[in-house]
Amino acid sequence: MSGKWRLRRIRFLQGRKTINTMRVTVLAFLAIILTGTLLLMLPAASRDGHSCGLMTALFTATSATCVTGLILVDTWVHWTGFGQAVILLMIQIGGLGFMSCVCLALFLLRRRMGMRQRLILAQSLNLPSFEGLLPLMKRALLGTLLFEGTGAVILTVRFCFDFPFPQALARGVFHAVSAFCNAGFDLMGVLQPFGSMAPYATDPVVMLTLSALIVLGGMGFFVWDDVVRTRRWSRMSIYSRLVLLSTAALIAGGMLGTLALEWNNPGTLGQMTWGQKLLAALFQSVTLRTAGFSAVDQGALTESGKLLSCMLMLVGGSSGSTAGGIKTVTVALLLLAVLAAFRGKNRVVVWGWEIPVRQVVSALSVAMMMLALAVLGGVVLAGSNGLPLLDCLYESCSAMGTVGLSTGITTQLDRLSQIWIICYMFFGRVGIMTISLAFMLRNGAESRIGYPETQVIIG
Repeated sequence: MSGKWRLRRIRFLQGRKTINTMRVTVLAFLAIILTGTLLLMLPAASRDGHSCGLMTALFTATSATCVTGLILVDTWVHWTGFGQAVILLMIQIGGLGFMSCVCLALFLLRRRMGMRQRLILAQSLNLPSFEGLLPLMKRALLGTLLFEGTGAVILTVRFCFDFPFPQALARGVFHAVSAFCNAGFDLMGVLQPFGSMAPYATDPVVMLTLSALIVLGGMGFFVWDDVVRTRRWSRMSIYSRLVLLSTAALIAGGMLGTLALEWNNPGTLGQMTWGQKLLAALFQSVTLRTAGFSAVDQGALTESGKLLSCMLMLVGGSSGSTAGGIKTVTVALLLLAVLAAFRGKNRVVVWGWEIPVRQVVSALSVAMMMLALAVLGGVVLAGSNGLPLLDCLYESCSAMGTVGLSTGITTQLDRLSQIWIICYMFFGRVGIMTISLAFMLRNGAESRIGYPETQVIIG
């Protein structure tokens, strides 16, 4: 077989492997959403004893499985304990990833994982190889149990001052899982329907615990495993260092931006003390990175504050985590590429290591696609519902980044717009993951065909 036909065969097999892996991921999420929809449509799931209908159940199931948090009905007011348990289970499965849950089941049953399952698991975690996959997965599952369990204990103790112990325990577990999975669902409708965490906006125990869980869940399994194993900055992978630096910079930048834009706004931070403003601004910066809990009225944000929020929601968390969005390292690569261009260099180098050009191009492709779809969504929602464009852009970015925050227009959207949001939530969680998988697998065989270069005018 000639080299030309051998190269074509390799590309065909790689393309088929990519398609098969993506198909499994998409079908798994669709199956979870469909099952959740059917369960939520049962009369036993609604407090009034009647079925909520297809649209409400489908919207909620998609939002929970895609760990978004956008809702048409308040989670506490509308759903029974059974309905809330279904939502929590979908959040956990959607946050960890379907294959992670399959891996957990195999561990518990002491069954071996086949090569195909390992491939899908590696791709769902955005890992480049199988090396150390199963030990990493075990540590990730144990870490998830540790973080969620610790958060549940702290929140339960705090909620015991406001609720009877059984209710405090239920809220502690629910909010710990929801925060770590960056879902944003809450059970505080008993205090303020659709108010999310506003009743605890000035409570440092609740706000800081939720913030820690959100950040840990949004960093990704590989990063905190790398931190625990190496324990030294110089030994960490380039990826882990980029995640930690970009996460810290985004949290600090979002906090400072929120303080500057909302300091005197009476609808958000204006009525708080300076200490409460710092706490609320910190939580706002953290939750905008795909968590979706709200401590201040998002509809009362200034126009500049809403625009800043849209930018942070689109960035999201890190690859292989419970978060959505463009991802932190994707944005970091773009900034490094811009910095290299300003310095007159044609290579992206970080800490003495060069980033391949194809990864920079992939990062640019993902970012441009997310930005274009978010703007398109805002325009479509505004045009079909007659609502303010910025509020609709906020809703679109929230769905695309699987954040779940809203300025309050979710329930005002018409039926077609709600379906549009459902598609955006699904794409933000599953679509970006499968597209990133395609980018990663497509580079196995480099093209051996060269083309003449030409120059075009830029700027």
